[in-house]
Amino acid sequence: MAEVLRSGWITTGQNAAAFEDEFSKYVSAQASVALASATGGMHLAMQALDIGTGDEVITPAMTWVSTANMIVLSGAKPVFADIDRDTLMTTPELVEKAITDRTKLIIPVHFAGAPVDLDLFRHISQKHRIPLLEDAAHAVGTEYKGKKIGSSGTLIFSFHPIKNITTGEGGMFCSDDKVLTERIKRLKFHGLGVDAFDRKTQGRSPQAEAIEPGFKYNMTDIAAVLGRKQLERLEKFIEKRSELAGLYREKLQNIDEIMPLKDPPWPMRHAWHLFIVRLDIDRAKMSRDDFMEALKRKNIGTGLHFRTVHLQKFYREHFGFERGMLPATEWNSDRILSLPLFPDMNPEDVDDVVSAIRETLAGKT
Repeated sequence: MAEVLRSGWITTGQNAAAFEDEFSKYVSAQASVALASATGGMHLAMQALDIGTGDEVITPAMTWVSTANMIVLSGAKPVFADIDRDTLMTTPELVEKAITDRTKLIIPVHFAGAPVDLDLFRHISQKHRIPLLEDAAHAVGTEYKGKKIGSSGTLIFSFHPIKNITTGEGGMFCSDDKVLTERIKRLKFHGLGVDAFDRKTQGRSPQAEAIEPGFKYNMTDIAAVLGRKQLERLEKFIEKRSELAGLYREKLQNIDEIMPLKDPPWPMRHAWHLFIVRLDIDRAKMSRDDFMEALKRKNIGTGLHFRTVHLQKFYREHFGFERGMLPATEWNSDRILSLPLFPDMNPEDVDDVVSAIRETLAGKT
């Protein structure tokens, strides 16, 4: 970081370019484009795929609201597919049922570090000739059938601080579609025909012209150098996260009120971005929110990933979405919480979390 600041080049420069190259090598992607955020990447993808008024985009409602926001801001309508109750990921069958003649894009979400069944999603995409854009915000380091998420297809990663690696804020667009990638590169930097950092000129040509109206979603070198150093440590991060997740599963298996997620049945490597459980609110005789608050009083921080999008205020009022439309999504939205999981934790920390859970369920304050 200090070297970047001293270099005099703190915006998009050689570190951003190097991060793109190193990330491509790590996931075996044909091309990567470093961005200011994954949300920015989703916005660019909507533009580059010409998603607009009258179009429909299928995605699960069990996701962060930014995806639906970008669909709406593009002028399209989000069509929410339900999820598998125990993996929290939508299925090819549920998505195919939602396809209409207005469907212009499908966005499945890899969830908590596990991958969707990509082969079947790609089959549906090809069968209906609808582009597939993977939301890989949770999937840095995730593998599907022996290959890393990102090795093929078109997708967007996130480097938000809670992800497996971070650039402070940031994202990465990866694709094997050369035409689409070139348009993303233009759109991320004002629509200019030359990037902010051109590998040939070591800068931006002053003669660069706007080919189309674009945005300002380029990643700075300050952020990129963080990403480069984090990427070097990613495999160790995942190894530690996996160990901690295994301990959680072992120690929670006899607590009837706690229901961890299930692994998908296809071959995969879980990157353990999150360790999510569901509270059996009937057995526990308390709501999920009250349970989280009780754990907080015991100095155990938890997260909520996520409250279903379709029942949030804007989406209820503007689209008429209501409870009962997505039974599995709604059931989980009322019960899920994320337990602490980060590489600096140790086994004793897991013991502390589990002890606090037992005490809370036993009514001990």
